[in-house]
Amino acid sequence: MDTELSEEIKTLEEFVEGRLKPNLVRAIAERDKVFERQKIFSDLRKNIENLEKNTVTSMRTLVNIGAEIYTEAEAPDTQHIFVEVGHGFYVEFTWAEALNYIAEREKLLSRQIEEYTGKIGAIKVQIKVALEAIRKLLNIPDAEL
Repeated sequence: MDTELSEEIKTLEEFVEGRLKPNLVRAIAERDKVFERQKIFSDLRKNIENLEKNTVTSMRTLVNIGAEIYTEAEAPDTQHIFVEVGHGFYVEFTWAEALNYIAEREKLLSRQIEEYTGKIGAIKVQIKVALEAIRKLLNIPDAEL
């Protein structure tokens, strides 16, 4: 094998291993984070719907105060809730307002998941194309399916 061909193969391998695969891992991790946020909002929506359905006006609960240490808390009025809107900020919502906000956030998160899924697919295609180019440069025949 001549040096020019081996250099081209080495360049493609370095591109796949050093650039494409790390990008793929990052994109999958970012999409997983969005999935986690989506689940949090889904759980919150279900909890609010249960509160509405059962017409809960007050409640007692356990609150995590840090380091997995819990204390009892009483909410004498459940008609308003605080929802984290990002960067550590909370907004007080009525149940209806919270459900509207959650619906909008869920739409946004779904779009982000679609974008990451598309990005992941594109990276996988790039990897496949690069590996196919290496296969052709090495004159390895196509694998029969």
